Amino acid sequence: MGYHIISAAEAAALVKDGDTIGLSGFTPAGTPKAVTPEIAKIAEAEHAAGRPFKINILTGASTGDSCDGVLSRAKAIRFRAPYTTNPDFRKAVNNGEIAYNDLHLSQMAQRVRYNFLGHVDTAIIEACDVTPDGKIYLTAAVGIAPTVARLADRIIVELNAAHSKNMIGMHDVYEPQDPPRRRAIEIYKPSDRIGVPYVQVDPAKIVGIVEVNKPDEARAFTAPDPVTDRIGQNVADFLAADMRAGRIPDTFLPLQSGVGNIANAVLGALGRNPDIPAFQMYTEVLQDSVVGLIKQGRVKFGSTCSLSVTNECLNDIYGNIDFFRDKLVLRPSEISNNPEVVRRLGLITINTALEVDLYGNVNSTHVCGTKMMNGIGGSGDFTRSAYLSIFTCPSVAKEGKISAIVPMVSHHDHSEHSVSIIVTEQGVADLRGKSPMERAELIIEHCAHPSYRELLWDYVKGSAKGHTRHSLSAAFAMHDTFLRTGDMRLTKWEEYIK
Repeated sequence: MGYHIISAAEAAALVKDGDTIGLSGFTPAGTPKAVTPEIAKIAEAEHAAGRPFKINILTGASTGDSCDGVLSRAKAIRFRAPYTTNPDFRKAVNNGEIAYNDLHLSQMAQRVRYNFLGHVDTAIIEACDVTPDGKIYLTAAVGIAPTVARLADRIIVELNAAHSKNMIGMHDVYEPQDPPRRRAIEIYKPSDRIGVPYVQVDPAKIVGIVEVNKPDEARAFTAPDPVTDRIGQNVADFLAADMRAGRIPDTFLPLQSGVGNIANAVLGALGRNPDIPAFQMYTEVLQDSVVGLIKQGRVKFGSTCSLSVTNECLNDIYGNIDFFRDKLVLRPSEISNNPEVVRRLGLITINTALEVDLYGNVNSTHVCGTKMMNGIGGSGDFTRSAYLSIFTCPSVAKEGKISAIVPMVSHHDHSEHSVSIIVTEQGVADLRGKSPMERAELIIEHCAHPSYRELLWDYVKGSAKGHTRHSLSAAFAMHDTFLRTGDMRLTKWEEYIK
């Protein structure tokens, strides 16, 4: 091969305090798993000796515990972007221990190229193969790997035997030029390919190959329940009705869907609905449910950035690669999430909200406006440019003590100008072409839980008249009541409305 085979510890020793590292992968799929735990050990040893050691981390999206988890626990992270799901990392962020920059995922690679996030010292890239002339064949995800590998001073390759070389040919790697030289991204259907199946680097920058045999730290989501099943059915019924009404072409449109048990329930309901034809997906992640729908013929093609699937599902893909090869493609996140392509393809986008206010504004990221959950991810990339943007959530949480429908969102990620449809297990609010008061009525009557409807109507009726009715003194009364009592169901608006 011509490259040096080094241990994970030897690779980690190349990373110094203050360095910025860029990682491959998107979700735990395709992320490095051997070198980062060794970096955490160095951090712990340096801290024990009274010396500083913190690094900056740039990724495509979330990673596994062997990155965000171990490095957070070792207090080794100074700065991190753009998205995460690790509970230890989340705790450190909310305690103010990590400088966390929550970014739209489509913008991450270009912000690195624009030098907005600092110089990349080391790229750590997981691969299923690497050639002497610097072709790196990625594994189950792409993320920002092409950009950080090209810009980094040095590259460490984790050659992971847990990933089959059958992945070769599944990727479509394309990096757009920077303005003012950027050209149109010529994707006109989800199956179009515009790049090459590998990441090309200068082989002289590859300072070592770390041989690894570690499967992805795949996440299994909770099984569907009556609430998520009802949400999924509501979405499927709405889309089928919109197609019958001629607002969606009878050939249907490509779908984007987020991750989690609600997304799985929605996709399952769409797959079962006989009125919805087999469809394509242009999305940032594919889960087990989509792979099942591909095998059933209900999903014709899946374009993604990441196979965020269980290891059993991934091995099924590897073992049946001849079947899947013309049905899947993996792209960099700035292409999978690119707003230009989203608008051109006319995507139906389906994402999850933490809370929605009476006028259709959505909070995706912060609990009670302050505590970060995961980040905005790609939801903004898709929502703003969608043909039809849908947000889903259960109407209540914590056994009814929290309402997902509130007077005003405590943190604002997606504005009413971009949000078309709200769906809970209670029903569907179609906000297209509606005034603020019409939106409020639809959301209260169709999406709010019955135990909160009267409370929400009382807020509207007691608020100052205007194009959008609000009482600034009472807009966060439900949140305030929850923080004081553990239950949003306040009894007297009069304490707040002035």
